[in-house]
Amino acid sequence: MLRHFNRIYTQRVGVLEDSFLGMGRPLSVSRLLYEIGAVDSIAVAVLREMLGMDSGQLARTLRRLEREGLVTTTPDPADRRRRIVRLTGAGREVWQEMEARSDLKASELLTPLTPHQRRRLHDALETADLLVRAATVEFCEVPVDDPRARTAQHAYFAELHDRMGYQDPGPEPVTPGAVHLVACSDGQPVAHGELRPEPTIPDAGELKRLWVHRDWRGAGLGSRTLRRLETLARDSGYARLYLDTNSALAEAVSLYDHLGYRRVDRYNDNPDAELFFCKDLIGSRDSGPGADTTAALT
Repeated sequence: MLRHFNRIYTQRVGVLEDSFLGMGRPLSVSRLLYEIGAVDSIAVAVLREMLGMDSGQLARTLRRLEREGLVTTTPDPADRRRRIVRLTGAGREVWQEMEARSDLKASELLTPLTPHQRRRLHDALETADLLVRAATVEFCEVPVDDPRARTAQHAYFAELHDRMGYQDPGPEPVTPGAVHLVACSDGQPVAHGELRPEPTIPDAGELKRLWVHRDWRGAGLGSRTLRRLETLARDSGYARLYLDTNSALAEAVSLYDHLGYRRVDRYNDNPDAELFFCKDLIGSRDSGPGADTTAALT
């Protein structure tokens, strides 16, 4: 079905045409121009990661846009090893025309549909967008000072503040042996969790700061992140995992119950924690892809 949809949709919107939207450029060039114009400026390295382009292809496409007078590429004042690209005045005019033509194309596709059919299509595309993006996220282990880990943790504490009035404690001392797992889409963190040694219990690890971006909830990232952390814990030689949470985070509590974590007595002095969980890793099996996917925070 996915392949069938791709064939039909790409035909309908002119993806295969040499002149996408009738503007004299193929889709690959137009897409790059769009991403540059969607922000004031963007690093070339970020563009490469966002679009999945190899360095040679990206360099050739940028040179074409520069020859057309649509973009400029300059060293980043904060780090001259990096290059920043932005639209010129002429590039902004082309970008705005491309936006107008894209809106018109979308309107032409929707015009034959009734309001009810449009709502159905909107809901279906919204779900498909979330699930396809979730299927293509990239998980990576990073140190605590990695910008992606920091961004994720700032978002984690910001949500705790909104929901519980919790204050961000600021930078913590680096825990020896700690691993941060970050799920990224288009170079941006969308899920995060930390695995660290539990200092008071032999052969045990502890999970901290499990977080999923608000816009990505319902796509299974909470359970996927947790299972990957469990795999890291097994590979690190831990026999069991502990975690704590607050009873106000009902979706997280539900996830832990579903994935086989059992309630235990308090094992630390965290004043904000009300519930404590443990899971034996040796011989344990998780609940697989059908596990609850709504968890957001722990």
